[in-house]
Amino acid sequence: MFMIKRAILFIVFLATMCMPALAQDNLSRDDLQKETQAIRKEIDELNLLLEQTKKNKKNSLGQLAVIHSKIAKREALIKGIAKQVKILDDAIYTNQLDVQKLNKDLDTLKSKYQKSIIFAYKSRSGYEYLNFLFSANSFNDAVKRITYLKSYRQNREAQAHTIDLSQQDLNVKITQLGSNKKDRLKTLTVQSEQLKVLVDDRKEQDKIVNQLKNKEQEISAQVRQKEAQRRKMQSALLTIIRRETLEAERKEKERIAKAKAANEAAAKANAKANVEAPATAKTSPKNTKVINAEGGLTSTTDNRPYSALETTEEGREASISFENNKGNLPWPVDKGNVYIHFGVENIPGTKLNRKSDGIELALPKGTSVKSLANGIVKYTGDINGDLTVFVQHGKYFSTYTHLSSINVTVGQEVRAGTLLGKSGINLDGEGALLLMINNEKGVFFDPENWLKNRR
Repeated sequence: MFMIKRAILFIVFLATMCMPALAQDNLSRDDLQKETQAIRKEIDELNLLLEQTKKNKKNSLGQLAVIHSKIAKREALIKGIAKQVKILDDAIYTNQLDVQKLNKDLDTLKSKYQKSIIFAYKSRSGYEYLNFLFSANSFNDAVKRITYLKSYRQNREAQAHTIDLSQQDLNVKITQLGSNKKDRLKTLTVQSEQLKVLVDDRKEQDKIVNQLKNKEQEISAQVRQKEAQRRKMQSALLTIIRRETLEAERKEKERIAKAKAANEAAAKANAKANVEAPATAKTSPKNTKVINAEGGLTSTTDNRPYSALETTEEGREASISFENNKGNLPWPVDKGNVYIHFGVENIPGTKLNRKSDGIELALPKGTSVKSLANGIVKYTGDINGDLTVFVQHGKYFSTYTHLSSINVTVGQEVRAGTLLGKSGINLDGEGALLLMINNEKGVFFDPENWLKNRR
């Protein structure tokens, strides 16, 4: 008995653990159709970008990145179509069961109605009707018999009405079933077409990979050039962060010194007047640094790790707001596809790897670039040949580079969605935007983990 209880508890636990996963896959057909439409739009954009990269004959890396993204999008599209087919299969199965049940119920109703009609037909003569009434033992019994005959007639009418409604329900289900089967056939046709295009995309990718194998020296030079640019950009960003951190620490020391001087002056005045000194005022702003149990610096307010960039209320609130919006930050552009992801990636067809401190989006030159969140512009200008905007969000920073023009100035407060400038081109001469997110310690984060799902 004890073992049975344990088994039941284990099954309940597994069911509970699986429920979130099931809920994620339980998208409606309308949701899936919207998602596939969004993916189709992204694929169309990638096709346009691919045509643009093909014009750039000196470079195949851009083509490979775009076609790789396009394959990933098409695979996601096919997966979404497969889910739609599954939903239609389930609907067809359910409707078939409903049709069978309705047919069975309808047959039962017709059989009962048939029996009542036959009985009524056999009892149709007035003599039998009167005989039934006059054979009553009393007046009350006769009234009950009249009531019974009326209810019997009403019941036959109700049976006929129920049969009509059941027949209507059956017709609706049959229509739905037919529609489901047609939709399934159309969806399977679309899926088959997309699978054929996917095969063509993969062939094109293989072709580009083979071209890259013959150009490894040229590609190696491109990778080295991009790596040098990445290091210079990283160095410039860290320099700006150090400058902002030192400036914040200087201002904090000034505030503490002023508060200490004010406390000492008040203490002297109280001593001279022979009055008990009041409670000492705070000698630092809300986010004071103290030594914690581990020997590290910690904020006294909410145990946040100490940051010089959070020593003001504005800086602290900006940091918390940025953190709270992780996974829900708006994209800096209305269109564009990620074709270089964060971190280290292998270049197919070669033994070469490339590293990115952010994500690079392929998009037409001149696309509007907007701020991810509220913040203050800390740098605008050229870094190693790239126009760049650097925005501070408390102890976090967002960087926008490969720009063709800049619309903001240093010290300007910006809101989420504020136009920062227009996109330009990367080292390969293709329309692009490089987006990076990092903290005051120079740790870079994957922007795709911070941005909202575009679908």
